[in-house]
Amino acid sequence: MMYRITHKTVYDYSEPALNCQNKVHLTPRDLPYQRRHRHALNIRPTPESMSPFTDFFGNAAVSFNIDQPHDMLVIQSVSRIEVLDRPTPPLGDSLPWEEAAKIIAKADSPECIDAYQYVFPSRYAYRNDKLAAFGRVSFTPGRPLLQGAMDLTKRIHREFKYAPKATSLTTSIDEILEAHHGVCQDFAHLQIGVMRSLGLAARYVSGYLRTDPPPGKPRLVGADASHAWVDVFCPKFGWVSLDPTNACLASDRHIVLAWGRDYGDVSPIKGVALGGGEHELTVTVDAVPI
Repeated sequence: MMYRITHKTVYDYSEPALNCQNKVHLTPRDLPYQRRHRHALNIRPTPESMSPFTDFFGNAAVSFNIDQPHDMLVIQSVSRIEVLDRPTPPLGDSLPWEEAAKIIAKADSPECIDAYQYVFPSRYAYRNDKLAAFGRVSFTPGRPLLQGAMDLTKRIHREFKYAPKATSLTTSIDEILEAHHGVCQDFAHLQIGVMRSLGLAARYVSGYLRTDPPPGKPRLVGADASHAWVDVFCPKFGWVSLDPTNACLASDRHIVLAWGRDYGDVSPIKGVALGGGEHELTVTVDAVPI
């Protein structure tokens, strides 16, 4: 599937911002199942400087600064991406999850060394006994790792209500577990925290999900959205992508932007501005098959 992805963010300030400095993760990754054919980043007003770089996790990022008064900041990313079918591993052929955790902890191969960093707690996806207890319902003794991970994915989808605006970035995964509602970012953090609490490696994936209109209805421009899901490391198969918001394995409908320990590593836009007063934020995403 070939896509044209347009991600537009507008900050409308109540009074001029004197300057701003930002870092963006808006360049889709090149992967065995995803090819980036084209990418352009358009910013208004024009930055005084722009510095592309590769972050610690191998994601493409850009930092820029605007050193002139402005009452609006527009950041638009346009990409042309080819997404291929991903091989689906037989879930029952994966190692028992306890054995997999021991192999990852040994970190005696390049793959396991890379995966082991995602066992440790991070700001938004930490570990604790309550999360481990929730996970053991899916990860029963001797159960194959990927079977347990898929069961957890489906439980989150079944037991938690998707509730936009009910949470914020400051809402902890303990609060999500208590309230049983959230959004894709919350569900990804919850699943990562549960798996890390059991000694398993899981990382946060930021990207896009192509959505389809209801039958008989036209497709609305800008109706798609940023999305988040989870990569789980399984010795023998490598990283496997699971989407707890939709209770499925990732497919050619999922377009990967970046990955890291949690949202804090890969937020699409992060920065500071001097002045500006109050601001109104508008974000539109369009993932169009072409």
